[in-house]
Amino acid sequence: MSVDIGPVGSSGPRPPRAVLPHALAAGFDLDRYLDWRRRRDGDPFRVRFPGFGGAVFTGTAAGAREFFRAPPELLRPPLPNPIEPMVGPASLILARGERHRRERALLAPAMHRTRISAYATVIRDATRAEIDGERTGTPWRPGGRIDARAAARAMTLRVILAAVFGIEDRERLAEFTAATTAFLESFGTSLFLVPVLRRRAFGLTGWERFEAARERLDALIDTEVRRRRASGDKRDDTDLLGLMLESRYEDGSAIDDTELREQLRTLLVAGHETTATALVWALFRLHRTPATLARLRTETAGAGSDLEPSEVVELPYLDAVCKETLRLHPPVPIVLRRLTGDFALRGVALTAGDTMGLSLRLLHTDPAVFPDPLRFHPDRFVEHRYSPFEYAPFGGGHRRCIGSALADYELRIVLATIVDTVRMRLSPRFAAGPPPRTVPHTIAVGPRAALTFEID
Repeated sequence: MSVDIGPVGSSGPRPPRAVLPHALAAGFDLDRYLDWRRRRDGDPFRVRFPGFGGAVFTGTAAGAREFFRAPPELLRPPLPNPIEPMVGPASLILARGERHRRERALLAPAMHRTRISAYATVIRDATRAEIDGERTGTPWRPGGRIDARAAARAMTLRVILAAVFGIEDRERLAEFTAATTAFLESFGTSLFLVPVLRRRAFGLTGWERFEAARERLDALIDTEVRRRRASGDKRDDTDLLGLMLESRYEDGSAIDDTELREQLRTLLVAGHETTATALVWALFRLHRTPATLARLRTETAGAGSDLEPSEVVELPYLDAVCKETLRLHPPVPIVLRRLTGDFALRGVALTAGDTMGLSLRLLHTDPAVFPDPLRFHPDRFVEHRYSPFEYAPFGGGHRRCIGSALADYELRIVLATIVDTVRMRLSPRFAAGPPPRTVPHTIAVGPRAALTFEID
């Protein structure tokens, strides 16, 4: 398909003239909008939204190769960024240039897979606690109903609190859980998408409620850091806070308190919401394809009840199910980069200040790479190994998600524990018809509806 090339700022595909209708369509159903733009305009295409500027988007393996291999010195995250109020300007997600390299080098050892494996039992125990009703007071028993999103968030939040702070005490766990949940829920879609609403008015606005929730969470984080420093408790260097307090930059200096707080807050936000969303989609897809669910149960049952959780992650069909879920539902479906110099993306000349984007949704549903792309078919990952430019649920290049190892590990253990322990079915509302629309949920996107399951 030919691309309409015309001068709009930099040379490249023309943006839509009717900006507002396009913005509304994308806000209502981003997946469907991007699919439509690819069919209409080919690849690449230009998107422009009020208040956020424009970007040239690609969604092919060739485009992903160019995107991820762009020189790091030419790239920075777009600012202002809609998630900045949540993670803070010092967050690794928003760092750029030398500061990004420096911060990533400091944090990477704490997120290495060899470290992450220490949390296997924590992950399994958090899942079992939720199934046993520790949070709600109601175990998952026949005749009951569960809200998959609430349950997934509870499990993954418990895991990330244990991984980051080593918190196991029920009182402190409840305090952190309440503060983190209030913080996430206070930053709704309107504050995320409409920066003009971030205003104060005598303590009555949603923005002020969000600020208060952030201050409460930050106070807990600061207290935990001070307590750990005063006690010298390193928890055998197994939790992330202990590792970060001991880590040093190349010049021998330690991370300062403000940057530490914002990195920890980033880990809390990004470290559980994305995995929770992926878990909900995995349960949804499995219970819409009974043969796939039965095959996964056969694999987990055949592995034996005495299999250690660290061994569960090696089950091949479980791996394929998780990869196929992330193919269809990457929790962060768009990757954006702002350029500091000249670059060409798919033949489109871009200059300093321009933004380029990669749609993981389009990349993962390219029929040239994934036949029958909208079908949930885990066997494609059994039969074929995809390149990092064809399949990239955690992004790629020098800014690939630093927490991907923990997310992968957690998703596999939680999913295997649930399907091996509980028999359930989707509530009638969700058992048939098209999948629910995806909408922003703080840092990730997930199903608009709260998916529910009936326990058998």
